[in-house]
Amino acid sequence: MAGSPLLPPAVGALTFVAALGHVVYPAWLALTADGTVDAPPDPGEWPGVTVVVPAYLERGVIAEKVRNLEDNGYCGPLEIIVVASDTDTAEAARATSARVLASGERLAKPEALNRGVATASHPIVVLTDANAMFRPGAIEALVRWFSIPGVDGVAGEKMIHGESEETFYWRFEAWLKDREWRKGSTIGVDGALVAVRASAYQPMPAETAIDDVWLALDLVERGSRIAYEKHARVDEDPAPTNAVDWERRTRVVACTLDVLWRRRRLLRPGATEVTAMLWGHRVVRSSFGPLAHLILLALAARSARDSRLARVFVAGHLAAVVAFARTRSGAATTFPERLGAHVLYLQAVGLVGTVRFLRGDRSAHWRKVAR
Repeated sequence: MAGSPLLPPAVGALTFVAALGHVVYPAWLALTADGTVDAPPDPGEWPGVTVVVPAYLERGVIAEKVRNLEDNGYCGPLEIIVVASDTDTAEAARATSARVLASGERLAKPEALNRGVATASHPIVVLTDANAMFRPGAIEALVRWFSIPGVDGVAGEKMIHGESEETFYWRFEAWLKDREWRKGSTIGVDGALVAVRASAYQPMPAETAIDDVWLALDLVERGSRIAYEKHARVDEDPAPTNAVDWERRTRVVACTLDVLWRRRRLLRPGATEVTAMLWGHRVVRSSFGPLAHLILLALAARSARDSRLARVFVAGHLAAVVAFARTRSGAATTFPERLGAHVLYLQAVGLVGTVRFLRGDRSAHWRKVAR
């Protein structure tokens, strides 16, 4: 970022990479995914559905979760399986109508899902978290899509309680999934709410670090499509503390990169119809983009004395740091301040998550807060 009116090629390339996940990729989707996908009509006969709930240290919420599923209003046969990895959760789940699979030991989430799906009685399986509460009609909204040939998975939408910059983030994620689905298939699956055809589900390896990314890649690699249903929603509470949120987010980045590395053949140009989505939605936004952003900031700081553009760039980041500190202290802030602070926070998450991946800190057993 020197005083020249034209950016040096290296800076231009870094700017492109830094903007690819959050600006270029969404712009590409906006320009190319211009079709609409109408939801199919209700089936003549609603198929049976099994809901699998992996649960560890969920004694305080598991009964509410089962009631939430029972009250969702699904018209067809409904089975609820709780795969409980601790005795307290298993005991609480047995007091409900759910079928309980007690492991007697802590299972990684992919192992718990494998056990639940293996014993499912119905052709459609819904996978969900114990703390994710379904909005009315969510199950029916998911199931409709399985009448379309080639659709073997359906992604729902996660909402965080309260209006915040995090709410904006999840709305952005929902927009990406909608546009990707208009192009043929989304890869934006979240473990809080996803449905899969039982016959298309392949057991995940025990060492799988993150289940939803693996499931999405597994389906698209075998030629299946993943639909997106905006009316299938779950609500979750925000993380109880900043430390818990940081741990969860950096772990998700590290584990996502681990899965992508294990299945890196899918990242080769032309490997699948969604390879470009994998790069734009996952790889660059999680890792390469934040790294390029950091390098740009270092170059701007070095050039700030001679370049007005560099000074503006650095000043913007300093303002975001101040806004971040103010939001964490509980001070009153405007939405633009909170949004800028959140974007900076997500870039830091990407960097630290990448470091965790490179260090091998990506266990399938995550640090869990009891609920």
